[in-house]
Amino acid sequence: MAESNFVDYVKILCRSGKGGRGSMHLKHVKYNYNGGPDGGDGGKGGSVILRGNHNYWTLLHLKFQRHVFAEHGGNGGKDKCHGTNGKDEYIDVPPGTVVYNAETGKFVCDISYDGQEVVLLKGGRGGLGNFQFRTATNQAPRFAQPGEPMEEMTVILELKLLADVGLVGFPNAGKSTLVSALSNARPKIANYPFTTMEPSLGIVGYRDNKSFVMADIPGIIEGASEGRGLGLRFLRHIERNSLLLFMVPGDTDDIKREYEILLNELKQFNPEMLEKHRVLAVTKCDLLDDELMDMLRETLPDDLPVVFISAVTGFGLTELKDVLWGELNSESNKLQVITSTDTLIHRDKDMSRFAKEMMDEGEDEEIVFVDGDEVEDVDDIEDFEYEDVE
Repeated sequence: MAESNFVDYVKILCRSGKGGRGSMHLKHVKYNYNGGPDGGDGGKGGSVILRGNHNYWTLLHLKFQRHVFAEHGGNGGKDKCHGTNGKDEYIDVPPGTVVYNAETGKFVCDISYDGQEVVLLKGGRGGLGNFQFRTATNQAPRFAQPGEPMEEMTVILELKLLADVGLVGFPNAGKSTLVSALSNARPKIANYPFTTMEPSLGIVGYRDNKSFVMADIPGIIEGASEGRGLGLRFLRHIERNSLLLFMVPGDTDDIKREYEILLNELKQFNPEMLEKHRVLAVTKCDLLDDELMDMLRETLPDDLPVVFISAVTGFGLTELKDVLWGELNSESNKLQVITSTDTLIHRDKDMSRFAKEMMDEGEDEEIVFVDGDEVEDVDDIEDFEYEDVE
């Protein structure tokens, strides 16, 4: 896949700072030889904090920042001097970023709005100096606390685009053409499958200066939920959309069957996606006449709105915007959005697919060294003998 500025997946090693150790010091100055303990406390280690920033829309700025280390706390000193606190490290991410533990696949946190801060790794507390341990029976303690150790974790940052309408369809269904016709976005359009290799957003203008955001997602094929095509990489972007617009070309042999295949792929990937409102758009209707469109209406699903459109000629686009706006602002959809904001549940990574997904993203390439030589593939090692160690 060609390099692109759209980066929605990065892997980072994060490490918080360890706390500084407390000082064990007894005061000895002129005219005060028995000054007693005066060891200061150690400083607190820096934390690693995730922060939502709406000025970013991809994770490109983190693509080559593979290590984020916070500063360690300073050690305590004599005369009850407190150690310096370590500086916190902030990781700015666009809203819609989800964090997973790279080793276990467990969900860690979710950054959903601008300015939100989540402490990913807490810095270690500083140790107490011997001044803190003085008592009436132990007036000269000769011990101090060490600082708390640092925390370390390798995390996966995934960006899930925030959009009102997400386009779902097979390759060459006319998704990019529709986005270019309704907005000022100019995605790549060509007559071959998988023309769209990365998601793109377009702002669709509506009446009275109103608008909504539409997301063009790369084409889905049957088996995308199992890793075929580009499914695993881009299916996650549909999870954040409030409304799903299914697009099936009008010249398809069985429109209802293709719609059911797309719906099943979403169900296999995340069953909660079936609770979203859906609209079906039959595209490329410039190839159909009125009589044929009336015949097709009888074979289409009855549980969702259906609109016949042609992005090239502009046929049905006004009706489509009316239907999308009505579904986005319906009472049931508003309640769904409010509920999902408060109780949004992220599933842990399926480890059976997690390894393949990381390999697709270019992560975790196994490197083996034999006699000082680097071997990229373990299968390339021939006649390698293991020695028994007693």
